Amino acid sequence: MHRKILSLLAASALLLTSAFPVGAAETPRSPEAPMSFVERYTNVTQDVILEGLKLVGVRYKMGGNSVENGLDCSSFVQMVFKESIGAYLPRTAREQSQVGKQIDASQLQPGDLVFFNTMRRTFSHVGIYLGDNHFMHAPRAGSEVRVENMNNSYWQTRFNGARRIIEAR
Repeated sequence: MHRKILSLLAASALLLTSAFPVGAAETPRSPEAPMSFVERYTNVTQDVILEGLKLVGVRYKMGGNSVENGLDCSSFVQMVFKESIGAYLPRTAREQSQVGKQIDASQLQPGDLVFFNTMRRTFSHVGIYLGDNHFMHAPRAGSEVRVENMNNSYWQTRFNGARRIIEAR
């Protein structure tokens, strides 16, 4: 139930803003003003984020690759990109860390892949960056797909890098 409500709220916010495009007569946003949650995302990025949010609450299963049986971190990312934009990513976090363009943490944009060392080896965990230091992922056995803050000390000390899959921004 929580997953459906979160998905509906996010989708509603995105649809409402896209229903009222900025016209030429409107005053442009000042460069200092922060972008809204909706303004951050391109259509492709919106599709990826919304597809990922639909999976919030799906249980984690090591090696799992379906909503019914559970997902692990890399199958979550793989499914989101395939279902949202038709992009086929490799199966493991390590393999996914070789796809796209390597970027610095200071360059993170929504839709980028973020990687962590959670099993005493680099690139052993992957998630999808949402913006404002938050990412969504399938964390571990006994938990569910969820959104977390990368400022948490656990994630800060394990951050390995990021890759950009969606280039057209």
